[in-house]
Amino acid sequence: MRDVRISVIGGHAPSEECYELAYEFGKKAAEKGWTIVCGGLGGVMEAVSKGVYEKGGNVIGILPSDDFRSGNKYLNVAIATGLGWMRNSLVVMNGDIVVAISGSYGTLSEISFAKIMNKRVFTLCSWEIEGTEKISNLKELIEKIEKIVDA
Repeated sequence: MRDVRISVIGGHAPSEECYELAYEFGKKAAEKGWTIVCGGLGGVMEAVSKGVYEKGGNVIGILPSDDFRSGNKYLNVAIATGLGWMRNSLVVMNGDIVVAISGSYGTLSEISFAKIMNKRVFTLCSWEIEGTEKISNLKELIEKIEKIVDA
């Protein structure tokens, strides 16, 4: 089985609903054996990391600061970059698929990088942009990803 990496992008201050979706997605991803790549901080990044962590999965945080200890406590691997917002391209680059949950302009920049890199982008309670696929619930998201990675 090949290593499947899903880049999860999203806001630092999501609604409770979006936080819960990210957390539940993290748990499901870990159960499937998928590695999560995220920005490694709070909000959606922390929620997905916590879900992965609780199920014993792998989550990589690509951090904006130059301190690998600055990430959330649920990361298996924290990568310090010292790049600030420019690290967004690295978060996207290191996933096979991109999932956007919530988010603002940082998330929008990551969606843009994903489209430049010809990555599939699924949005769940996030931006609705031409070239991305709006998903209505977690079950649908998991099914779409499974079809891609099992192909």
